[in-house]
Amino acid sequence: MNPYAPHLGNRDPKQVIGATAGQLASAIRTLGPERAEQRPAPGKWSVREIICHLADSEIVFAYRLRQALAEDHHVIQPFDQDKWAKVYAAYDAPAALAVFSSLRRWNIALIGSLEPEAFTKRLTHPERGEMPYKMLVETMAGHDINHLRQIEAITARVASTN
Repeated sequence: MNPYAPHLGNRDPKQVIGATAGQLASAIRTLGPERAEQRPAPGKWSVREIICHLADSEIVFAYRLRQALAEDHHVIQPFDQDKWAKVYAAYDAPAALAVFSSLRRWNIALIGSLEPEAFTKRLTHPERGEMPYKMLVETMAGHDINHLRQIEAITARVASTN
């Protein structure tokens, strides 16, 4: 089961992933650096930290997309997002957005270059089981939507308190 599929609904995953960088840039402009640091609750990520996570995730997706094409029945390597997040204090939101945006453009170019049969290639996620390549792209989109919703909620809360 793909935990991000419900977020995607019937939206086109390519359109979703194509729009995310612009939505993140808008959120940073709206919030500004100080408010992007505000956490919605203890133990929850700030907008800056979410964007750092999205940059890290895009690195992971870049590798997964390419390895799945290069190998027969690729097995995805999971990662522990909380362990990766321990270093997020080193990064500012504009730097994280720049990494995300650059890698996302690169990944969109790859996805857009693929023949339809590439999307049926099988791969395995150790926690989610076997899936077609297209589900990897759908996961990217659902993951984006999940975190964009978090950012929207934080932005609305911060705006209402200022």
